[in-house]
Amino acid sequence: MRAADEDRRQVADQLRLALEEGRLDLTEYDERLQGAYAAKTYAELDRLLTDLPNAAPLVPARPAEVAVAAPEGDRAAWLGHVWGSWAKALVFFTLIWGVSSLASSEAVFYWPVWIVGPWGVVLVFRTIAGLATGEPHKHAQDAEHRRRLREHKRSRKALRARAVAAGELPAKATKEQRKAFIAEAVARGDLPPKPRRVD
Repeated sequence: MRAADEDRRQVADQLRLALEEGRLDLTEYDERLQGAYAAKTYAELDRLLTDLPNAAPLVPARPAEVAVAAPEGDRAAWLGHVWGSWAKALVFFTLIWGVSSLASSEAVFYWPVWIVGPWGVVLVFRTIAGLATGEPHKHAQDAEHRRRLREHKRSRKALRARAVAAGELPAKATKEQRKAFIAEAVARGDLPPKPRRVD
């Protein structure tokens, strides 16, 4: 069976533990670690652990479950996105009106209604149209895609930093060098491919 990135990471963790326990020297650890990230099947990964007494047998990893937000959660997040600025403006202008009312000896007309009233009417129509066309789900997909891109960027930076520390990549690498390094890391399985938006 073909191994997944998570399986390679498990083997790398077990090899690091063996190094810390003194069961492997640095040269063996480095060779086996490279073999782990180059392995394509479970058999190749298992061979790296056979002579280590505390290594757990490698069990095929279950496919990662994609977290799908509940429709109610999508709707609530989208409504917060649509109405958030309006609610902040309402609080802000109401505070100003309240302070001016307290400072005045007579009743002051609630003037924020001329700002938040028309704006609110526009948002009501936008909310109705958005709910009818599935905007909450699209908004949730966009947010999830941005989150995955941020995670991928952090992983990429960490991998480059390790490569610079190990002398595999110059500290001031050119754009082409960085791109080539990332492409090789993806091909080796050290880094997952850049997430693509799922429509």
